Amino acid sequence: MKTIISYVVFSLFNLAVANAQMVSIHNGNEDMSNSEKIEDLEKRKENIVANEKEALKKEAEKINQQAENGEITWDEAEELKKEAAKKHALNIENRVAIIDNRLELLSRGEDWHEGTSTYVQVGRNEDSEDYYARTVSELVIAAGLNNALLEGQSIEDSDFKIGGSRFFEIGWAWKTRVFKKSNWLRLKYGLSFQFNGLKPTDNRYYVEDGDETYLVEFEEDLDKSKFRMDNLVVPVHFEFGPSKRYESAKGVKFVTGKMFKVGLGGYAGFNIGERQKLKYEIDGDNKKEKLKNDYNTNDVIYGLSGYIGWGDTSLYAKYDINTIFSDANPELNNISLGIRFDLD
Repeated sequence: MKTIISYVVFSLFNLAVANAQMVSIHNGNEDMSNSEKIEDLEKRKENIVANEKEALKKEAEKINQQAENGEITWDEAEELKKEAAKKHALNIENRVAIIDNRLELLSRGEDWHEGTSTYVQVGRNEDSEDYYARTVSELVIAAGLNNALLEGQSIEDSDFKIGGSRFFEIGWAWKTRVFKKSNWLRLKYGLSFQFNGLKPTDNRYYVEDGDETYLVEFEEDLDKSKFRMDNLVVPVHFEFGPSKRYESAKGVKFVTGKMFKVGLGGYAGFNIGERQKLKYEIDGDNKKEKLKNDYNTNDVIYGLSGYIGWGDTSLYAKYDINTIFSDANPELNNISLGIRFDLD
């Protein structure tokens, strides 16, 4: 059953990725007046000229450096710089012409996206405000301390080692700004693998007996006893925080690096496996056992999570609302606290 669940989730994930990368639908800037659109386009023309001149300057510097290094002659360098100047002049002419055409439409009270002329954009359009995608993606990695508590139980009374029980999470997330022209609120969603480890105290390990799963003392002195649950989940968070806005001829870009942020949300998914690792010694021989069973764990995983941090790094906490084990067992809930990295 868990194999089927994993296959279905992976298929849906791949489909979502394909759709997200294929098409975005734009209806223009209906909320802008014609005078505002004209002013915006005039600024873009200025940016086009400035950017092409800057690109030409850098290209000329590179050519000069090649001549200084003896890679090309100075005569060849002059020819290359002339070709570069011609290329960038044509770039300015062509790109400005596109904006001039739109300005002419606006001067007649028309525009290409008004009325029923909605268009579909595949990829990114250099003259669109959304050239820098409204949605960006990030690698998510988190790790830290893990534990499990009964209702009303304190961490000091836990059946699991506080320092020895750990979790690890790795996944991919998409971040979409909720509002088109501001970025203080973002919706963050993705797919993650969670590995929650628990190390029982008092030389114990888990035993499954019918519908019940409980801790019992091992007959030998254990060097290691670890119970691990692997989950595949879909996290969803609302992320709050400031950002810096950058404008260029290519469009608008919002940057949240080196900024304060808070994320609040949760996750839901499936348990895809559980196992135990035991290490002990008998008559001087080291023994290792890897026990894989169902252990009556719940197949469906859901919980609350949040993070608070600066830039790529955050303090991260998550709490499974679902109990680890199904009915007939004590209501034990997994809880984690650690460090999270969101790497774009």
